[in-house]
Amino acid sequence: MDFGMKNRLSRIIKPRSGKTVMLAVDHGYFQGPTTGLKDLRKTVTPLIPYADCLFITRGMIRTCIDPRSDVVICLRVSGGPSILGELSNEDITTSMEEAIRLNASGVGMSIFVGAGNEDRTIANLGRLVNEAERYGMPVLAVTAIGKEMGRDARYLGLACRIAAELGAHFVKTYYCEDFYKVVEGCPVPIVMAGGKKIPEREALQMTANAIKQGASGVDMGRNIFQSDNPVGMIKAIRAIVHKGASVEEAFEIYSKK
Repeated sequence: MDFGMKNRLSRIIKPRSGKTVMLAVDHGYFQGPTTGLKDLRKTVTPLIPYADCLFITRGMIRTCIDPRSDVVICLRVSGGPSILGELSNEDITTSMEEAIRLNASGVGMSIFVGAGNEDRTIANLGRLVNEAERYGMPVLAVTAIGKEMGRDARYLGLACRIAAELGAHFVKTYYCEDFYKVVEGCPVPIVMAGGKKIPEREALQMTANAIKQGASGVDMGRNIFQSDNPVGMIKAIRAIVHKGASVEEAFEIYSKK
């Protein structure tokens, strides 16, 4: 791994703690103006100081992010279908040159293991890694699994290992029972996906469990920006991820308005 690659990755996964708090705000690329992101600029601006990295699309960077802000970008570069279609029918939609123009520190795309277009999305990941390596750009593989497959350690572990085998530099996946088995089988850093909105204490507990079992951080969206106290919630997540705070300590941080 060359200097540029290491340097970019260190902007996302902080060397001091070896962890990251990524804020996922890319949902609109297939969900449209989802709850909490109808006015993305209004939602994201107060959260930027507490996020190590934004996972976001190029359109929203251009229109909603102040270029003067001190923000690290992981650029979503895959897309295609909406929630009305077959989500696994994704392709690479954004060039590496665009990522560099936007000063991204990483690029990310989804793979769909066990879904109809599994082979194409995995091949797309291989092609993205090939191109990214030429520019020293880290690649995040976001693991999705087929509807018939449970979100358990067996299938999530399969998806994460495939992503690492294809050359992804870090992987995003869901928390599950025996999450440590997923981490053990993946030789690159894993960040936990927040998933659908759940009660704040449960989201904090899930974060603590994932970190305890080896996650290198989180890439959380709805459980932050759909919270009744988004700034308090991201501060609480940071306390767990970077400082090893307990769930109770983190919940107190969240509760302060």
